[in-house]
Amino acid sequence: MEIWINPACSKCRSALTLLDAEGADYTVRRYLEDVPTEDEIREVLDRLNLEPWDITRTQEADAKELGTKEWPRDAASRDRWVRALAEHPRLIQRPIITADDGTAVVGRTEEAVRDALSR
Repeated sequence: MEIWINPACSKCRSALTLLDAEGADYTVRRYLEDVPTEDEIREVLDRLNLEPWDITRTQEADAKELGTKEWPRDAASRDRWVRALAEHPRLIQRPIITADDGTAVVGRTEEAVRDALSR
């Protein structure tokens, strides 16, 4: 399993603490330094079964500057959203855990992290 984190994020640190306590085997990806490509973002979205706007942190300064709140949330706009996430990785919701069964979760709660561990 892999976990995309921002070390400054308390939710990310909590997820790592729980993964360690459970003895999980995982790889850390500091996604602000090792920025995911558009294709990687699409793959994670497929694994999450979510759309890019579902994992966009719309309160971030970059999102406000881009005006994402006004962007259409439809199939025709999907690539625009994915491109914005790749170009502005701070907009990606965190942490994201890719589970061994090919799925993924946004691990913002203990329950979500435990769900990833059970897969």
